Amino acid sequence: MGWIRFVEGKKVFDCISSPNTAHPIPVYVEEIKDIVNVADYILVVEKESVFQRLANDQFCNANRCIVISGRGYPDIPTRRFLRLLVENLHIPVYCLVDCDPYGFDILTTYKFGSMQMAYDTKHLRVPEISWLGAFPSDSEKYFVPKQCLLPLTAEDKRKIKAMLLRCYLQREVPQWRLELEMMLEKGVKFEIEALSVHALSFLTESYIPSKIHGQVNI
Repeated sequence: MGWIRFVEGKKVFDCISSPNTAHPIPVYVEEIKDIVNVADYILVVEKESVFQRLANDQFCNANRCIVISGRGYPDIPTRRFLRLLVENLHIPVYCLVDCDPYGFDILTTYKFGSMQMAYDTKHLRVPEISWLGAFPSDSEKYFVPKQCLLPLTAEDKRKIKAMLLRCYLQREVPQWRLELEMMLEKGVKFEIEALSVHALSFLTESYIPSKIHGQVNI
């Protein structure tokens, strides 16, 4: 959803006429043409529930952006479509994921590609993407209640330790690695929705706009 219009084959995707209405990710990315964009940035959200929250809050009315969700681990069309947008629009792209090992893994899949698709990384990865949140440090900064902080499982800890061994984290995004170390040190995780526990529209009215306009992303 958001401030964009384009044609895929013979189908017109006119998001601009109703920017808070969800549209499916186009399957035939190579057939996309006639892109018209009036957005200032792209926001990638991990989960459909958060995407729906933004739609319900009419997020795109107040924010000139394009919102995309891969609904968990993103499929190939989602990653190819995002790559196409970044190459053609030349606007910033941000990613919002849960503060847990799986959210972080999804974030790195967008930025660096996946091991399974290493041969096609060039067309799928988006090195320009910035991490908007949720950071482990956000739990204290935004007063996430203790009941929303879930202890890391043994599997979570194993996954974090394995990700910390990825050499490209230290080389390319050392700040991301520090946040991942903090997650392991704190021993807790939380979902994006935990940030809205005090006010339902906190994500759309405060958290996301303040992070983007204040450049609080890494």
